Amino acid sequence: MSHDLTQMTAAHLGKLYAKGKASPVETMKAVLARTEAVNPVINAFCKVDPEEALRAARASERRWKKDEPLSPIDGVPVSIKELVRVKGWPASIGSKLTDKTPSDADAPAVARLREAGAIVFAQSTSSEFGHKGVTDTPLHGVTRNPWNTGMTPGGSSGGAGAAVAAGLGPLGIGTDGGGSVRIPSSFNGLVGLKATYGRVPNWPPTLNGDFSNTGPMCRTARDCALMMNAIARPDPRDPTQLPADDTDYVKALKHVPKQPRVAFLLRMSDHPLDIEVAAMVTKAARQVGKLGAKVEEIDAPPFSHADAGKSFVTHWLTNSARLLDMYPEQRWGEFDPGLLAGAKIARERYSVKDVVEAHAIRREVAVAWNLFFEKYDFLLTPTVGVQPFPVQRNAPDGVDGKPNFAWSPYTATFNLTRHPAASVPCGLSSAGLPVGLQIVAGHFKDAAVLALAGAYAEAHPLEFPVLPETRQ
Repeated sequence: MSHDLTQMTAAHLGKLYAKGKASPVETMKAVLARTEAVNPVINAFCKVDPEEALRAARASERRWKKDEPLSPIDGVPVSIKELVRVKGWPASIGSKLTDKTPSDADAPAVARLREAGAIVFAQSTSSEFGHKGVTDTPLHGVTRNPWNTGMTPGGSSGGAGAAVAAGLGPLGIGTDGGGSVRIPSSFNGLVGLKATYGRVPNWPPTLNGDFSNTGPMCRTARDCALMMNAIARPDPRDPTQLPADDTDYVKALKHVPKQPRVAFLLRMSDHPLDIEVAAMVTKAARQVGKLGAKVEEIDAPPFSHADAGKSFVTHWLTNSARLLDMYPEQRWGEFDPGLLAGAKIARERYSVKDVVEAHAIRREVAVAWNLFFEKYDFLLTPTVGVQPFPVQRNAPDGVDGKPNFAWSPYTATFNLTRHPAASVPCGLSSAGLPVGLQIVAGHFKDAAVLALAGAYAEAHPLEFPVLPETRQ
């Protein structure tokens, strides 16, 4: 076969299957072969299930031959972050301490993907309990960025980001509690979407409660849309789910609002901002203007960044403190040191009053941004203010030892407020590393966010690497 099936998008694979020019079995075998060669280099997967993947591929192939696919992503390989339950697989959550008994049910997104015929074939790595914006754990070791294996792929969905960028399946499921879909999407050159909270049901509840969202990570907005058509459906196990709607995310890609009002915010406040990232994102904002948008640069967010950060960190660390009650003290040394330190700090520092105040600030921040989105259709920011930095570090230069919010304020803000936000690649730095543009909109404008991301990405496509040492 003249084309490399591992480098195809899900949308392209579906077209090839429909025309009989490729099959799910061929694709799955190619992805498994590439996984065997590449995963030892980048450590994106902690589990691969080739036998079940090939069984599912054969079933999908039969459906395509009868012209009865379950959906356009029938027979397309998808990996699932290890924080998300997959029936028959252990929910390790990146931790040595968790129960490794195989799960007895799929999480909602996994169940919906199976119903769409997608092939769930691998479990991708995460930081422990998804607590930080890079991906390394005492359980699974270090995950690396395929654009430069000395650099982090971000986190906590770093395995998903690295895998999709490296051609280990075109679809990835990540989770996002403070940017954990968008940060690795930025660092790996992907389109990643955190939808309005509740749009993609979550079960079981995560450590970080209603900060956490499940979302797609793909090379294109169209592939994200195909995934959203499958996973953005209610599930009774999530009491915060949004009601069903009739959105077709693929069709919605054609409907970017005409002459939208767009705000561009380069800085949230005083935090690290790489000069090259600043220049690239500023250029990208101007290019969005060329798509027909009216782009206005603004100087500050509508609510104190410091107060929002205080609220986020209070929520995050007090949630982490629960771990100290969940596991015996004699095993605490098995935690990631940063996770353990944060949990201990929370236990010593925060009172009930602090938590109540954090909730109050969260409501105020959300209202301020709601009013902002009455004036503007979209907000543009950097996804992350820095480029990918070396592995085995928790943060870039200047903010070591500080919470993620110190270096990824753009993403975590919208976990506080529950607004939809996507990261879309806006080019490569002089070091050859991807940089992301974040697109945010008002509640329930998920399809519009993805449509603008798709319009921008289509006008400015990114070419993905094939690791030289594992070129197929």
